[in-house]
Amino acid sequence: MVKKILVVDDEPAIVTLLKYNLENEGYQVTTCDNGQAAFELALANSFDFILLDLMLPGLDGIEVTKRLRQEKVQTPIIMITAKNSEYDKIIGLELGADDYLTKPFSPREVIARLKAISRRLPAQEAGQLKIEKERYHFADFTVDLANVAVVVHGRKVKLTPKEFELLAYFVKRPNRVLSRDKLLSGVWGYDYAGQTRLVDMHVSHLREKIEPNPKQPQYIQTIRGFGYRFTGEVNET
Repeated sequence: MVKKILVVDDEPAIVTLLKYNLENEGYQVTTCDNGQAAFELALANSFDFILLDLMLPGLDGIEVTKRLRQEKVQTPIIMITAKNSEYDKIIGLELGADDYLTKPFSPREVIARLKAISRRLPAQEAGQLKIEKERYHFADFTVDLANVAVVVHGRKVKLTPKEFELLAYFVKRPNRVLSRDKLLSGVWGYDYAGQTRLVDMHVSHLREKIEPNPKQPQYIQTIRGFGYRFTGEVNET
């Protein structure tokens, strides 16, 4: 199946470069040069990925990401930024972006990032995903890996793709102490060395969504000086 990508950047040279290389890789590419158009296109179409520049006329990339996540659009977003500060990256990721690229970057790096996200996303087509167990039932919530769904007390909870990946990683490794570096490697899939705040941020968001009392977590427990451990008895019913 052809993957559809929305490329959003107001620099024509970058758009041309990305469009050319992505189409050569077999992607179907839609482009625009401003945040408002990007927001409207993402709402009206089903894209597999969005490459989104941070600095855009009108709505910037941060605001576009925020609004899309508020509208429950969970398409993976790779933020493109000319800024190299940790603050800009963290803000984008906190609002729901899945990854970021810092200019200048090579088309090969973009394609590698897209493929890495594709490998990590749960495949929903029959036969594409081989998992030991499809559903994990706990006292307060259920994780359905096959259908990419989390239900808390009978109500479906919206997670970002990265939050779901992190939760799936946890539930498949119960009662094991997992370092932040291990989680970075296992969930983000490549080198985020030193950026352990990403893990802490996503753990905090998960606790808000699944824990009965996020300030006194029952499931995702902090192991001081080491990392985190997921605890919870699986109900087999």
